[in-house]
Amino acid sequence: MANIKVALIEDDPEIRQLMQLLIDGSPSFECKQVYADVATALADLPKHTIDVLLMDIDLPGMTGIEGVGVLKRQAFKGAIIMLSVHEDDEAVFDSLCAGAIGYLVKGLPPVQLLAAIEDAHQGGAPMSPHIARRVIQTFQQPQNHSLTNREKEVLEHLCEGENYRSIAEKLFISANTVKAHIKNIYEKLQVNTRAAAVKKAIQQKIVK
Repeated sequence: MANIKVALIEDDPEIRQLMQLLIDGSPSFECKQVYADVATALADLPKHTIDVLLMDIDLPGMTGIEGVGVLKRQAFKGAIIMLSVHEDDEAVFDSLCAGAIGYLVKGLPPVQLLAAIEDAHQGGAPMSPHIARRVIQTFQQPQNHSLTNREKEVLEHLCEGENYRSIAEKLFISANTVKAHIKNIYEKLQVNTRAAAVKKAIQQKIVK
């Protein structure tokens, strides 16, 4: 049975070396590709077949979350697990929305890290227990957005990156009406920005 091929993007040289030694020294695993930043990884990863990529979030230059998005747009086929010190909801959901399939908090025992890598390789979505609980709780919260059909239409166009004028033309309404709908959407979703509205729409599956 072939080894699980792992790549690592981590800017801390000590952590990077320790993790590479752990993974590469464990039966059924190999970690030959290690990088200190996303830019270097993007230039080299296409040359290799990678099963699982471990990605830090706080990286020099492009962040890990931004890196996930770029890799997904480039059709990277490996499973991506975020490995971070951050436990806040925004970091978790931004990572998952960008395309990561798992989220682990740094410092977990080596045996758990290896088990998570194997789980991801087999199609699972490994997460630290309290992170998984937080994700479940978020989706179990009652959704009281109660958007009208027209507001959902406007929100769908917002998610597609369209501006007010474009939305107005496609829905045959005025730009002022679009602004009024967006104001109502923000109030119902309890957000203050377009980016927050789009993220919440995706998280709560308000739009298709």
